[in-house]
Amino acid sequence: MFRVLTIAGSDSGGGAGIEADIKTISALGGYACTSITAVTAQNTLGVAGVHALPAAFVRLSIETVLADIGADAIKLGMLTNEEIIRAVAACLPAGVPLVLDPVMVATSGAVLLPDAAIAALREQLLARAAVVTPNLPEAAKLTGLPVGTQGEQIAAGRALLAMGAKAALIKGGHASGDMLTDYLITPEAVEAISLPRLHTRNTHGTGCTLASAIATGLAQGMDLPAAVHRARNYLQQAIATAPGFGAGHGPVNHFFGM
Repeated sequence: MFRVLTIAGSDSGGGAGIEADIKTISALGGYACTSITAVTAQNTLGVAGVHALPAAFVRLSIETVLADIGADAIKLGMLTNEEIIRAVAACLPAGVPLVLDPVMVATSGAVLLPDAAIAALREQLLARAAVVTPNLPEAAKLTGLPVGTQGEQIAAGRALLAMGAKAALIKGGHASGDMLTDYLITPEAVEAISLPRLHTRNTHGTGCTLASAIATGLAQGMDLPAAVHRARNYLQQAIATAPGFGAGHGPVNHFFGM
């Protein structure tokens, strides 16, 4: 059983963040460890409050897990503020693949990362990432580039590589059309990954789920394209079988195969 450390915020509604990460990692056969950056009060309708943990404690939790249990891959989600980002960057181990999900805005529209923290993320974490997995608004925010067309989305991915990321997965969920296309950009190639768009309100935690699934694949020794394809297919099934909880953006079904 391979070890995945997820560093992210906790979702009291259970659909995103640490809770989604643990479910995803477990469903795909990994062992989940956690470092919680913030606790939230939220449900499918939105985020009512965010309480950040002290940056020093976040670092202590990471160092404590790594000193004993270790990690075969690390997933970064909501990092809350600049202090936490710098604390995380200071204790990430070398040689462990890192999946960076640059969580900036919740599905509900709530802003989760201030501008100073976004700048710190660019400076401190992009160059450490085996892959960065922004949605279209996040890709635009990170690069300052438009992302309205296929060519612009690929250009934004290449800009993220120029900023230090080893690869970028530009997610197309915010685009339109009956097919949803993500672009996996590496120094060697650009691959379009297309699946039918599922027209549903049950999309809470999809970014967290996808990034954790990729991290689990990397921990298990998959190469990046294989990890991304398995993660994308897993997420498709999780959305398709969502339980329909809540009146807003509902959670997906992480354990659809069980």
